[in-house]
Amino acid sequence: MAQFVNAKEDLVKEAIDGLLACSGGALSRLDGYPHIKVVYRSDWARDRVALISGGGSGHEPAHAGFVGPGMLTAAVCGEVFASPSVEAVLAGILAATGEAGCLLIVKNYTGDRLNFGLAAERARALGRKVEMVVVDDDIALPDLPQPRGVAGTLFVHKIAGAMAEDGASLEDVAAAARRVIENVASIGTSLDTCTVPGSPKEARIPVGKAELGLGIHGEPGVEQVDFAGAAQAMDMVLDKLRARAVDGPCVALVNNLGSTTPLEMSVLSHGLAQAGLASHVIGPASMMTSLDMHGFSVSILPVSAEDLSALATPVPMAAWPGLQAISAVSVTPLPDGLTPIEPIPSSNAHTHQIISQVADLLIGAEASLNELDAKSGDGDTGSTLATAARSLKDRLDAMPLADLTQLFPALGNELSQTMGGSSGVILAIYFNAAGDACAGGAPVHKALVEGLNRVSDVGGAQVGDRTMIDALAPALDALGDGMDAAAAKARTGADSTADIHRAKAGRAAYVPSENLKGNNDPGAEAVALVFEGLAKAMKG
Repeated sequence: MAQFVNAKEDLVKEAIDGLLACSGGALSRLDGYPHIKVVYRSDWARDRVALISGGGSGHEPAHAGFVGPGMLTAAVCGEVFASPSVEAVLAGILAATGEAGCLLIVKNYTGDRLNFGLAAERARALGRKVEMVVVDDDIALPDLPQPRGVAGTLFVHKIAGAMAEDGASLEDVAAAARRVIENVASIGTSLDTCTVPGSPKEARIPVGKAELGLGIHGEPGVEQVDFAGAAQAMDMVLDKLRARAVDGPCVALVNNLGSTTPLEMSVLSHGLAQAGLASHVIGPASMMTSLDMHGFSVSILPVSAEDLSALATPVPMAAWPGLQAISAVSVTPLPDGLTPIEPIPSSNAHTHQIISQVADLLIGAEASLNELDAKSGDGDTGSTLATAARSLKDRLDAMPLADLTQLFPALGNELSQTMGGSSGVILAIYFNAAGDACAGGAPVHKALVEGLNRVSDVGGAQVGDRTMIDALAPALDALGDGMDAAAAKARTGADSTADIHRAKAGRAAYVPSENLKGNNDPGAEAVALVFEGLAKAMKG
């Protein structure tokens, strides 16, 4: 798998220097490359308790992204998924620690515990005042004697960091950190493993499965389960955490494990909000990732008023998303004039049957139209049409099926609301113009042609531009000779678009010609399918 890296051995150093170069001078590093990679606050005066964390890289923005006022003083970075050395941790301690001392916040992995622990002992021998806490918030494997440290670590960073920033003593900061560790719980799930730079990706999770409780280094989880959507995935995670959410305020940290899209994370957050498990939320955001893992984790922490205040205190680091209260969705009425005018329903069994059959045809063609569109666009034509078709079927009984002068504009209004992108507005223009012509006395054939003319006037597309018009125009020209003739012309027009290598309208106009060769325009293909379906329906 291709990745935006240069030499593997330079990956972490270049990433750190990229972070520092774009920090506006807020971050510095020790001059210890390649073995010592310590990021610290440029403004640090060693006049308060220092907070130091770190571990293997690959979890960005953790930990260097949280170095700054109110959180970490320094982060000690290892290579990807490898603990930093004793010397690197010691360098960070010596650079950051003043008379107030320092707190090491360590995730519960053997390498981190050993290297940070030995560095702490050496620093104490040199006269530094050092405390260490170990975060073990992962509840995926409840019988494990040494639970892993995962994204719940960020609660420790923020609460302890706020106290240290306010001048609290090392003893008080360490006690607060241990209290948070005692109460925080985390678990994650993923649809895929991660890709370690320079190594082949392990295809451990089959398609259609999700893995619950896998580690942030890609370690296998507690079980693989059937994947049935975002709601089920979030419910499964929250079921594991429910026992840890006590009465009173509770904060959920919703963490993107790497490559889950913002859209997916918002859907997952909707599930969290509906569950009612937490009163406040941090995220959704990428905070402690596992390279490019397609998954998420949730950490739960019951909080006091003081904890809430510490978590809510603003910090300047862009990686920290802040704390928000979970609230009911705010919904306000549509402005006057935008509320849809409901048509007066009327029945026509034949029209109902034809529209239903065409809708079923488009729903059945969803995958093939998406595949075709992916070759020349964004791969959503089938989904767009299928979504509108499903909605139209649900609304048929409310449609004026017995009156075409009302049915055409009703179809246009319905499609403008349910069909996204340019397709919805084009069909809204088409059917509304056809309705106007029909109301003016034009026969159906002429009314549909008038609709096409209006679309061409507004959108500018003509036959030969590689759009749906290449199939629609010849079909309407032949409609007077019967539906079979129209369907044949629509098919010929759609197939002709495979030989048009330069689109002049629509999204395909931005696509290189080599991507278009030999592939029908998906809009024209959909028109041909509709006319072929109409011809079949009218025979039946």
